[in-house]
Amino acid sequence: MLQELFTPSVQHWLDLTGIFVFAISGALMAVRKNWDVFGIAALAEVTALGGGLFRDLVIGAVPPSAFTDLGYFVTPLVAAALVFFLHPEVERTQTAVNVFDAAGLGLFCVTGTTKAYDYGLGLTASAALGLATAVGGGVLRDIIANEVPSLVRWDRDLYAVPAMVGAGIVVLCIRLDALDAVTSALAVLTAFVLRLLAMRYHWRAPRAWNRRSAGVEVTEETP
Repeated sequence: MLQELFTPSVQHWLDLTGIFVFAISGALMAVRKNWDVFGIAALAEVTALGGGLFRDLVIGAVPPSAFTDLGYFVTPLVAAALVFFLHPEVERTQTAVNVFDAAGLGLFCVTGTTKAYDYGLGLTASAALGLATAVGGGVLRDIIANEVPSLVRWDRDLYAVPAMVGAGIVVLCIRLDALDAVTSALAVLTAFVLRLLAMRYHWRAPRAWNRRSAGVEVTEETP
């Protein structure tokens, strides 16, 4: 199905674009942590390839694309080198990086969902792996950098929700036998726009409702 939506050449370049912008975000975090060149390159690789690697291992697409296509491995290194030498300039273009990151999020949640379905997973599992493809690298980046993953921080703009919506559109279109290049592009665009709006207006997921029972009085014990 994925091959029917995009030609191999188009799919390859779309993947490399998403990998590049995700690698930029990983390399920038390593610079902020004052890591050396090896740490910058390693975090760029993990951020760029982590989600797709997890997906491929789960669905049995082995060896994963990250180990069979040299471009997948080299692209994060190029991004890491760019950040290593030009990180002040890259920091100043953070808004542009965030826009490309949002585009990569939309793309990967759609292609990840579609690829999982191609390998025989059900609709719900395919959507879950589409989400994992889109956000997995960022989660690994934060864990390795000893940060609370942005995915679960209440003070960060919505990230997973746009990917969930994009993956949900894909599985709905599959269910209705309506998945084609146009509806796939719509799913990518929807996730992309939702992420941009979340960054623009600082949309955040709700936290647990702070409800106090009228019949229970909370007191502080003293020794």
